[in-house]
Amino acid sequence: MFSTAEKQSAMKVPLIDLGPQHRLLREELLAAIQRVLDSQQFVLGSEVRTFEEGIAKYCQTQHAIGCASGSDALLLAMMALDLKAGDEVITSPFTFFATGAAIARVGATPVFVDIDPQTYNLDPDRVEAAITQHTRAILPVHLYGHCADMTALMQIGRRRNLPVIEDAAQAMGAECHGKRAGSIGLIGCFSFYPTKNLGGVGDGGILTTNDDDLAQRLKRLRVHGGRTEYGHAEIGINSRLDAIQAAVLAVKLRHVDEWSEHRRQRAEQYTELLEEAKLTEKVIPPFITAGSRHIFHQYVVRVAENRDALMKHFATNGISTKVYYPVPLHLQECFEYLGHRQGDFPNAESAALETMALPLFPEITQDQMAYVVNTIQSFFESNS
Repeated sequence: MFSTAEKQSAMKVPLIDLGPQHRLLREELLAAIQRVLDSQQFVLGSEVRTFEEGIAKYCQTQHAIGCASGSDALLLAMMALDLKAGDEVITSPFTFFATGAAIARVGATPVFVDIDPQTYNLDPDRVEAAITQHTRAILPVHLYGHCADMTALMQIGRRRNLPVIEDAAQAMGAECHGKRAGSIGLIGCFSFYPTKNLGGVGDGGILTTNDDDLAQRLKRLRVHGGRTEYGHAEIGINSRLDAIQAAVLAVKLRHVDEWSEHRRQRAEQYTELLEEAKLTEKVIPPFITAGSRHIFHQYVVRVAENRDALMKHFATNGISTKVYYPVPLHLQECFEYLGHRQGDFPNAESAALETMALPLFPEITQDQMAYVVNTIQSFFESNS
């Protein structure tokens, strides 16, 4: 794939590089930040309201409510459902910790259900069997930018009178049969962590909903449950979106579809390179469900044999990779009280042992991707 050994040895490929987008938008971003500094309005305010309106339009919802992080978005959603001790929420064991933690933080019990081995998302066929008289909600995760099967999950939710809350932290702009992530369930929860497709310059999050009353309650809950500054209807938390984050994100929002399309194109090119190198049996590319818009927050492959050795080979050759997520939630120490053991959710456990993310960002070059695949090829050739 390369004409010279020197070109290969000189190549460095980061997992993600935020430099290009910030250089492209530098003047706009600095102007937005200066505008906030001049306004002296740093928390909530007009910048946040304008951004919330932009996100609601983008996500095809009536409301968007900014908060301090994606983790807080999940927590606020659980609080808005009035969950308490004895209540159960069905969710995935193969996700970032915040998903299960939000359920536990309100005193409810996370009920884990195994994942689909192709999409790595919650398996709807297993959800119904996990529903009990104590189930109060279903919390699917749109992992890596690919929507869970919301058609099936919403059917279950309607049939069993259970709200579906979308953990869309990795899925800004993803779609399921033409419907945007965050617009399908009762509430959508998003993160603006800097590495997300739409990322800020610090922490930030947002909730989306089409329910007017719920939107007003979420706005109260994020400011200590207050209807006014010193009049509190209920006990909430302090989780407000900073105006600087909102101003920066508003600039980036205009580009997010373009960036996600670039990610999709590069993911397609990765798959083509793996196919051309006849590697797709050893390194299985991401699966895309029909009717989905995958935004490729990550390009995650499955390596059934020697994944960890391959990762070391990558590191030796200047390529950054990462495992999302090496320990499923049901095997985390803090969830030992749930009584789960190794083998309870075999699909999630296999994914934790076999998956890895290859470098992917909108500006990754053809040469960098070719070098990644060439490095995979050299690994398997040397270990054949």
